[in-house]
Amino acid sequence: MSGRARLALCATAATLMASGALLPLVDPATWFVQAAILLALQSGVGALTRRVPLARPVTVAVQALVTLLLLTLVFAREQAIGGVLPGPDVFREFGLLLQAGGNDVGQYAIPAPLSDGIRLMLVGGVLVIGLAVDALAVTFRTAAPAGLPLLALYSVAAGLSGNGAGWLWFLLAAAGYLLLLLAEGRDRLSQWGRVFGGAARAPGRISGGLETDSGAIAPVRTGRRIGAVALGIALVVPLALPALDGGLLDGSGGAGGSGSGGGGTISAVNPLVALQDSLNEPDDREVISYKTNAKQTDNLYLRIVSLDQFDGTTWKTTVRSIEDVPPRLEDPPGLYPDVRRSEIQTNISAADKYAQNWLPMPYPASEVKISGRWRYEPVGRALVGDRGQTTSGAQYEVKSLIVEPTAEQLANAAEPPKQIAQEFTKVPDALPSVVASEARRITKGTANDYEKAVKLQDWFASEGGFTYNTQVRAGSGPAAIARFLEQKEGFCVHFSFAMASMARTLGIPARVAVGFTPGAAQGDGSMSVGLRDAHAWPELYFEGVGWTRFEPTPNRGTVPDYTRPDTPSDGASDPAAPEASASAAPSDEPSASASCPTDQQKQGGCASTAPAIAGGSGGDGPPIGMIVAVALGALVVLGLPLLPMLWRKRIRAVRLGSTGRTEADAASRTLAAWLEVTDTAWDHGIAPDESQTPRKAAARIVRVGQLTAAPAESVHRLAAAVEQVLYAPRPQPTAGLADDVRRVSDGLRATASRPARLRATLAPRSAARVVWAVSDRWTAVKAGWSERVARRWAALRRPSQPSQPSQPSQQEG
Repeated sequence: MSGRARLALCATAATLMASGALLPLVDPATWFVQAAILLALQSGVGALTRRVPLARPVTVAVQALVTLLLLTLVFAREQAIGGVLPGPDVFREFGLLLQAGGNDVGQYAIPAPLSDGIRLMLVGGVLVIGLAVDALAVTFRTAAPAGLPLLALYSVAAGLSGNGAGWLWFLLAAAGYLLLLLAEGRDRLSQWGRVFGGAARAPGRISGGLETDSGAIAPVRTGRRIGAVALGIALVVPLALPALDGGLLDGSGGAGGSGSGGGGTISAVNPLVALQDSLNEPDDREVISYKTNAKQTDNLYLRIVSLDQFDGTTWKTTVRSIEDVPPRLEDPPGLYPDVRRSEIQTNISAADKYAQNWLPMPYPASEVKISGRWRYEPVGRALVGDRGQTTSGAQYEVKSLIVEPTAEQLANAAEPPKQIAQEFTKVPDALPSVVASEARRITKGTANDYEKAVKLQDWFASEGGFTYNTQVRAGSGPAAIARFLEQKEGFCVHFSFAMASMARTLGIPARVAVGFTPGAAQGDGSMSVGLRDAHAWPELYFEGVGWTRFEPTPNRGTVPDYTRPDTPSDGASDPAAPEASASAAPSDEPSASASCPTDQQKQGGCASTAPAIAGGSGGDGPPIGMIVAVALGALVVLGLPLLPMLWRKRIRAVRLGSTGRTEADAASRTLAAWLEVTDTAWDHGIAPDESQTPRKAAARIVRVGQLTAAPAESVHRLAAAVEQVLYAPRPQPTAGLADDVRRVSDGLRATASRPARLRATLAPRSAARVVWAVSDRWTAVKAGWSERVARRWAALRRPSQPSQPSQPSQQEG
């Protein structure tokens, strides 16, 4: 196997090893096999194009084109021209998939389900990183910078997972990068044959500066340094990246949460961590308006989704199958015919800036009429947007049931079905024991689950001494609920999650719903739902009634009628004619919930809660294109000042590197080493003087640079080598040129001041050679084009010569 083929194989292996850090983020991990196959094809195309050979930029372009064709074949074959060639529809499909993947990343906690959007993000990302690594390490033969894409891949995984992606994945990524460096070093050294160090060299052997006094080979030493720095950065960078808070709110790109643990909200409410920021928004923007024919709207909560999986740290939605929205939704599970109910109709309009992929609607809905790509999740009875579909500007009609159970029906509820009991009463082992013991203490003496639920609700809402506070910092971790119970301060997320957890410890099936309180009545008969009207509340299951809402948050929302002694009717008027609510006085501006008492409204105490999913998340956040443009702009702004330094390091490596194998290359290597010395001196303030001989120039560098004995001897040796190359009849190669150059550079830095050293590193004066080279190249290009144009013009003006008649051939008779 050739050195370049071995290097390409190592580049592919390094990319796959670094990609392993992404495996814990998604379940199942079948995408990794697909990415490995496509990456192998991409690398194979690069190997073939390099054997042709093609120009380096052309090789990278061919690989990029093949990568696009592969992604089209896998993810957008139906939209492609002829099933293969990408067209406008293919790029539109990619955009929809990426948007849907971004929504899924924000919606689900780790590990997220492998949706088509997430799969495209993972596979496409690995291929892009693989292309960058292959181009840098194999095509352009610079393996060291190839560690940056690998570092980016690992750091993204580490930042999203929030736990450093695990030591195993870090070690794999580090091993892949070091393998790549080793392959490149071996390939470079193979061009020189056997490398000697330390001892005397064989006569005529060209060292090229690869030996050092310590006996370590220069590429090996450089590889050690690069590897150590890169691995150190890989350890530090993930610590500065934000972890993926996961969940319903952050993915929409709205107000954003405070982070996992870092912002102080309890991690048990991780999917709703951004809710706190929305609660503190100074501008209560309207996100939804609706009209309904319900006689009262106090209990008309607009439910979005339920969180039914609790692992001790995070409440999240269970990954379930979805289906097409049926024309008529079946009755909710567990609702018996003898429970009083009525059907109402609600016409809802979402604001253009309110964009998230779960549909707010009254619960339980019986019929939904909406255009667009929406799917139905039957267990949670929720509608979710498919392939980037959001609520932005949506107008839809919902028919729903108002279920009015009596206290007696709830108290006499039978045991829940075994499947529901098993799934919705699970509590993690990490849940502090104080949660269960406090639940038993509060409900002591109760006769049934209904009385236990009412006791819990009343204890949180009024009897337990809890205070509503959106600025609370309750800590993080599995013990967060215990700290909340001790501090007795929080907002709706804390109350709903704590009550649901307590109910589960008592054997009552429980989950948490997220949505909106009814909002405020307006002068035109509609209801206005603002940012601060979003809310979270617990739902407990009672056989015969189904999932039933409770309200433990003090002074927020409304306490359900079936938990109070009096149960007024909340039926509907004519469903065909939606009308304004009769429960609240009309107002011209969005205000607190219609159910809030007047005195509390004046004090600002009834502003409903608002998660960021409800906070106009998608619309207010910057588009992905703007984010990418700003990121690229920032990289350009930060990278431009570093270009002279990077160019200088690259030129130094080329001049001191291996440029040939024979004695015929001795002259070029010697002159390159001398040019490096004069440029290094120039960087430290000693401008080159082309009129001086090498010997005089060396003496000037020693004098002005105040070099000590060892660097001074190195300068004179280099000058002598240059004079031999220039004037000797048969120049002989000089050993140790690279070491002499490094001694001179170290000597100049040792005698220079700190500002001078800083300028020599960040803004080297010798970088002016780039400007000179560009100017010379431009002059040569103009001269070449002028010459070509002149030749063409002369050819056009030259008169054509008449053809001469052919002479008959002489043949011997």
